[in-house]
Amino acid sequence: MNWLLALVPLLPLLAAAAIAVHILSGRAQGDDAEPVTARLATGATGLSVLLLLIADGLALATGTPGHLHLADWFASGSLRIPISFSADALALSLASLACLLLFLTQRFAVNYLHREAGFHRFFLGLSLFASGMLLILLAGNAALAFVGWELAGLSSWMLIGYAQDRPVATGNALRAFVINRIGDAGFILGIGLAWIWLGSMEWPAVGEAGRLDTLNAALLALGFVLAALAKSAQVPFAPWIARALEGPTPSSAIFYGAVMVHAGVYLLLRLEPLLLQSPAVLVLIALLGGLTAVYGWLAGYAQTDVKSGLMFATTTQVGLMFLWIGLGLFPLAAWHLALHAMFRAWQFLASPSYMHMVRNAAPPPPAWLGRCPGLYRAALQRFWLEPLADWLLLRPTRSLARDVRDLDDRVLSRLVGLPDQVKVAAFSERRETEADVIRGHGLAGGAMAWLAGHLHRFEERLVLQPGGGVFTVFLKRLGELLRGVEGLLERPRYLLLLIMATLVVIL
Repeated sequence: MNWLLALVPLLPLLAAAAIAVHILSGRAQGDDAEPVTARLATGATGLSVLLLLIADGLALATGTPGHLHLADWFASGSLRIPISFSADALALSLASLACLLLFLTQRFAVNYLHREAGFHRFFLGLSLFASGMLLILLAGNAALAFVGWELAGLSSWMLIGYAQDRPVATGNALRAFVINRIGDAGFILGIGLAWIWLGSMEWPAVGEAGRLDTLNAALLALGFVLAALAKSAQVPFAPWIARALEGPTPSSAIFYGAVMVHAGVYLLLRLEPLLLQSPAVLVLIALLGGLTAVYGWLAGYAQTDVKSGLMFATTTQVGLMFLWIGLGLFPLAAWHLALHAMFRAWQFLASPSYMHMVRNAAPPPPAWLGRCPGLYRAALQRFWLEPLADWLLLRPTRSLARDVRDLDDRVLSRLVGLPDQVKVAAFSERRETEADVIRGHGLAGGAMAWLAGHLHRFEERLVLQPGGGVFTVFLKRLGELLRGVEGLLERPRYLLLLIMATLVVIL
């Protein structure tokens, strides 16, 4: 079963590479190119569904293997990162469900995105996401799961910013990207602590860290919990997911309705033994899950469109899953995850039809919420978490990007001799002469300009003068002399004479 499970995330990744080659080759143009991209994406995901069904059948017939080791991915000294897979009931069942939902969403998107300018780019991102999500669900160790974690995050950023010409879409993609990087830092912290304290990154070893004391187990768990909170958009990281609806409806369905939003829940389910050793961490999970459920419930009442309403309903349900985990009800959280993924995927994919079928205005908020104008205003403003997140995370990131750009333009570019961006822009507008533009800047630029000037004068005075120049005449005469020597050496008597002289020198 080892190679069977290895092919499951690999096939969508190969499909993404093939689609990328199709785009870069210039053949992804017009309606005739769409079926090729669609067949690559849906074919790879369909084969993954088939392989998972075979794996499920083998598991039912012979029992679940549990943990499978395929080969070593990386080894350096005592550090070894294997390519291993989880083949227990949790991984196989959720991977089969996720892969089936991915396949159905891709089939839906073939017609939904027909003749869209970004048709091929969308399926490239969706195939990357399929590979990353299946790797998260099937990985047998934290390092391999982190690779899938990043693939899912990258494809999420790509599809939120699908409408590249819209500043709102690209801004929301940046918001989601920055907030999820905080969770990634927690994931990396968990991987590092697991290696330092346990000497292994395998999920069975991390989950059953019985030799750790309570404090160390809590610190190890907190790293992964931070990653789970960010990826599943729990308070205080909840605001980004409502902005992620800028992407096309199929990506909203599979990312934030059915699959990726549950990645954090799955991570905590995978770490059940470790979390049971950390009661304080379970309390924190239950508290934040409950707050997220209330946040999504109240903010959902203030929404006036279908997709936003579904998104806050999803936030509420995922918050309840975190609450069940915090209360120690792990089986309930797993069943809730599976049922919610199926139901919410169907609702999101049907949401465009809802907007055509529903002719009435959105219903007003309930009477009890209307009697509390302060609470309703807070729900309408989504409890001001979005401006708070922008102030704490997005604005510093943009400021850092501007500072780095200024450092590059004003210091590094001058140091290596590149012209200032302002001067380059001015040149493109004023059409300055070549002599005004080609001049050195900074230490390296000045040295290069000095060397270029001397080489230019050497060329003009000795090589490029009419009639060939002094240097050219010298080279011609030297060449004629060497040709004469070569002609003499080709004669037998002179060649024998040269050989005898060589032997005399050697002896």
